[in-house]
Amino acid sequence: MIRHTVSFALVHSPGSAAEAEFLGTGRRTLTAIPGVHDFTVSRQVSPKSDHTFQFSMRFADQADYDAYDAHPDHQAFVSSRWQTEVTSYQELDLVPVD
Repeated sequence: MIRHTVSFALVHSPGSAAEAEFLGTGRRTLTAIPGVHDFTVSRQVSPKSDHTFQFSMRFADQADYDAYDAHPDHQAFVSSRWQTEVTSYQELDLVPVD
């Protein structure tokens, strides 16, 4: 199991329609890709980070994660939205420790 997370900040004003539209499009686009499980959008509530949001999802295995990463809808979202609307981010790919 792989837990893929990415925390990020957006160019959009907090609470704006553009912010909500980005988050909604991200949710609709990414959850439609096969192999994505337990997709969550979270808002940062601590002042300890400049990142405002987090996308989190789970993959059964490396093959599912690789297929997601290479999927045309993921690639299109990254190139058309992420690269122009995200100001900074931190990506983590985690596996449980036994």
